[in-house]
Amino acid sequence: MTENMHSLREDVMAKRGTWLMRHHIDLPLLLGLLMTLLLSLFVLYSASGQHPEMLWRQIVRTSLAFLVMITVAQFNPRFIAKTAIYLYILSLILLVMVELFGDISKGAQRWLNLGFMRIQPSELFKVVMPLTIAAFLSKDNLPPKNSNVIIAFILILIPVGLILKQPDLGTAVLIAVSGFIAIFIAGLSLWYLVAGALAAAAALPLMWNYVLHDYQKQRVLTLIDPESDPLGAGYHIIQSKIAIGSGGLYGKGWLQGSQSQLDFLPEPHTDFIFAVLAEETGLIGFLILLGVYTYLISRCVFITFQARSNFERILSAAYTFTFVFYIFVNIGMVSGILPVVGVPLPMISYGGTSMITLSICFGIIMSVHTHKKTLTFR
Repeated sequence: MTENMHSLREDVMAKRGTWLMRHHIDLPLLLGLLMTLLLSLFVLYSASGQHPEMLWRQIVRTSLAFLVMITVAQFNPRFIAKTAIYLYILSLILLVMVELFGDISKGAQRWLNLGFMRIQPSELFKVVMPLTIAAFLSKDNLPPKNSNVIIAFILILIPVGLILKQPDLGTAVLIAVSGFIAIFIAGLSLWYLVAGALAAAAALPLMWNYVLHDYQKQRVLTLIDPESDPLGAGYHIIQSKIAIGSGGLYGKGWLQGSQSQLDFLPEPHTDFIFAVLAEETGLIGFLILLGVYTYLISRCVFITFQARSNFERILSAAYTFTFVFYIFVNIGMVSGILPVVGVPLPMISYGGTSMITLSICFGIIMSVHTHKKTLTFR
């Protein structure tokens, strides 16, 4: 009797796994994302000042993002590869339209008003850039030829240049890095990396004098010496470091953080939500967050190694490492080891645009894995 029940349980689990794969849902990856959602809502309730409306809006936005992710996962990776060039051209056209007709807010021209809604086309390139580079380079044998590498660099520099003009240095850097990661994974020669590093170092004086705006220069100077302007440019990072340092091992307790609850910490629910987590839950909370992130990243790395084609392997790896880079930039920014560039903590910070963008990336990673598996079920 016991053996029959055990066998029945195994059959139910097998059918459930088959059903998930047929609908292109990777259960381990989905569970990891759900864990980040629960952690996000836990911290956000405190960071928002216990506003249930903001919490509800985040739940709605996250639900929409998950729906988008599952929808994207239904598309075969081969079809996604074919759409890359069209998505690149469309996103580039939207960037040009921002340059010509975009709304100006707080001195930046980043938004395109469509009448019924406003969009930020630069966000599209967080998905489109690795997709385009992966589709282009995987058409030929790898490692890529020198001519293909040069073309790939040009494909990256055109939108990055337009985004720098908005100006939006943080997004431009993130998009450039995501494209370079895809090239590197495709088999970029070490000489290119050395030459690129030397060229970047040589270009630093030119960037400082002719590319960076005054407020961007101030962010770099503030990183070096935030105490030089404690009530002005250095205020954000000083308060953030106080919050992180005061958390200790166990934290001050949920809803008990003085920096966030007394409004000393700026943008506690978006860019600086990690400081709220660190103050209220301490090192233990950080390790829990790190564990959830590690689980997500490990699953994505596993899917990457299981990929069938060069395109799928490059794309999945590029999205995974870009996700890691976003985590590093936000925590580094909030901890005072990187300039403040306005990068939210992935899947944790309040907001819809970043959540949907990342969900599309995770949906494509799901597609890479589940479309391979469904072949065995037919």
